[in-house]
Amino acid sequence: MDIVTLLGTDAVQQLHANGKEQEPLKGTREERDFHPVCKLFLPWTSGTWLLTELDDEGLAFGLADLGFGTPELGYISLDEIMEVKGPGGLRVERDIHWRAAKPLSEYATESRKHGFIKA
Repeated sequence: MDIVTLLGTDAVQQLHANGKEQEPLKGTREERDFHPVCKLFLPWTSGTWLLTELDDEGLAFGLADLGFGTPELGYISLDEIMEVKGPGGLRVERDIHWRAAKPLSEYATESRKHGFIKA
């Protein structure tokens, strides 16, 4: 599986565009608070990711919840996520029906309060 197969062409293009826009703004007051572009999940666990940006190396930025009650913002290697195999060969999936309703910071604040991503 590759990134385009997992995320879809439109999502990859938007994630790359967000990443390019954000790069010169990192660490400044102008840094953007994007709405997540996509939601990934591991169907056999509570592992969930909301992604806003992607660089050319497959490193994404977003909110990660590995099911330990401590969701956090950070960088995620999509290559590593795509290598994970679950029972019966299950792999990471994209929630094709999910659409972001708010910026990533709001999901982060809410997830810290609840101990999991509520999306």
